[in-house]
Amino acid sequence: MNAAVAAFLRHLDRERNASPHTLRAYGEDLEQFRAYLREELGREARPQDADHLLIRGFLARLHRQGLKKSSAARKLATLRTFFRYLTREGLLERNPARPIASPRTERRLPPHLSEADVAALLAVPGDADACLRARAVLELLYATGIRCGELVGLDLDAVDLPSGLVRVLGKGSKERIVPFGGRAREALVAYLPARSRTRPRTPAVFLNVRGGRLTDRSIRNILSQRLKALALRQRVSPHTLRHAFATHLLERGADLRAIQELLGHASLSTTQRYTHVDARHILEIYKKSHPRA
Repeated sequence: MNAAVAAFLRHLDRERNASPHTLRAYGEDLEQFRAYLREELGREARPQDADHLLIRGFLARLHRQGLKKSSAARKLATLRTFFRYLTREGLLERNPARPIASPRTERRLPPHLSEADVAALLAVPGDADACLRARAVLELLYATGIRCGELVGLDLDAVDLPSGLVRVLGKGSKERIVPFGGRAREALVAYLPARSRTRPRTPAVFLNVRGGRLTDRSIRNILSQRLKALALRQRVSPHTLRHAFATHLLERGADLRAIQELLGHASLSTTQRYTHVDARHILEIYKKSHPRA
C-alpha cells in the first residue's frame, strides 16, 4: 500500500500540479485508511485487499468518532480518486469506493458581511507603512476575491496598475486575469513607496518588515487587528472577503458565470455556495424580472 500511495501522490504533484495543501490532505487521509486496514487485517494491506465493506467500516468508524459528515465525504472522495488512479494504471480491476454513496452533508452558508461591514473593515486609519500595507492588502482581497494564498503569491509583474488588472496563479497552476477598481488601485499606489522602504529581497507585492514575502498567517493577523480595532465579534477570515466579493457582485446584478470565472472555480455549484443572497433580494429580482410577477 505504501508504494501505491507514494506513486499516487507523485502523480498528483507532477502531473496534476496539486498544491502542497492538497497533497498533504490526500496523504493524511490515505495514511489514516492504511492504519485502519492494518488494524482490521492484522498485517500491512495491499491495494487489492480494500473492498467496499472495509471502506464502509472505515466510514462507520469515522462517524462513531464524531467526525463531521463533510470531512467523512472528503475522505471518501480521496479514496475514490486513489482507487480510480490504481484502476487506470492497471493495478486494480475495479474501484471499490465507487459504489459507496457520500454522506449527505448540510449546505452551510458562509459568514456574510454587508457592504457597510466591508467598508468599515477596509477603512484602515493612519499613514504609517503598516497601515498603508494593511489597507492595500484588504482592498485587493475584496476588490478581486482572490484567495489568501494567491494574494501572498503575487509578484509585482503580475499587477497592471494602469489597466487595473492582476494576473493570478490559482489552484492547479491555472492562471486567470482579474480586474480591480479605483479604491484598490489608490491603496496599492500609496503602499508601493512603503514597500520600497523595506529594502525588498523578493519581487513579491506584499512584504514583511525584513523585505521578505508576506505569509498567509501575516494576512490573517492584519485582518485580526482590524477586527479588534472595530470591536467586531463576528468570525471573519480572508476567505470571508472572498465570499463578500461574490455575494455583493451577485446582489448588484452580476452574472453567476462571470463570478465563477473571477473566482477561478471549475464548477458553478462551488460558486453558488460562495454567495449569500437573502430572500428579500431574491423576491425583488423576481418581481422585476418575471413577466407574470
